[in-house]
Amino acid sequence: MVQAINLKKGMIFSQDGKLIKVLKANHHKPGKGNTVMQMDLRDVKSGAVVHKTMRPTEKVDLVEVTKKKAQYLYGEGDTYTFMDTDTYDQYEVSADQLGDDVKFLMPNIMVDMDFTDDNKIIGIELPSTVEMTVKETQPEIKGATVAGGGKPATMETGLVVQVPDFIKNGEKLIIGTENGDYKSPFSVPIISFSPFLIKDKKIILNLCISWGLFFV
Repeated sequence: MVQAINLKKGMIFSQDGKLIKVLKANHHKPGKGNTVMQMDLRDVKSGAVVHKTMRPTEKVDLVEVTKKKAQYLYGEGDTYTFMDTDTYDQYEVSADQLGDDVKFLMPNIMVDMDFTDDNKIIGIELPSTVEMTVKETQPEIKGATVAGGGKPATMETGLVVQVPDFIKNGEKLIIGTENGDYKSPFSVPIISFSPFLIKDKKIILNLCISWGLFFV
């Protein structure tokens, strides 16, 4: 058993015969009243999300979760396929189980898959950020800065993000997965070579091209 005050995002607990995943957990003190826990919870099976208020001392049955590293492969209809990078086993997860996480699924990204003791898939844990391309947004505003008011941009997965006014269609951005917020433009790594590596520069150049990197 664990008290509600100790619940954190990503934890799974059992209540009324259902597995519940914590999406958000915040302390809230309403005026002169006692502190309460305000949480966004998702029913693992149905995918339904509810906002619930709990007493900090309220106890729930925490479910032990096993995590496995997996790579996202593809989505077909309402089913999304992941591959265990150690065993190469493939797992299918429904859109209901994933909830809003589907809007952050980019090909080949690595995630943590959550399993119960009986090897039942509960869901996934996304990386903190993902790289996404702007599909549609308003035209660039010349002279705009990061400090501007911003504008909405629809990403390639359908996710809508508030971005700076200078962002254009087709740009790659770094997006935070916790709140679906803009972090920064995506920048390609730059590799510098030491003089003693000059003989191997052609080989390394070919590697850089295949990796999509620039070099100086």
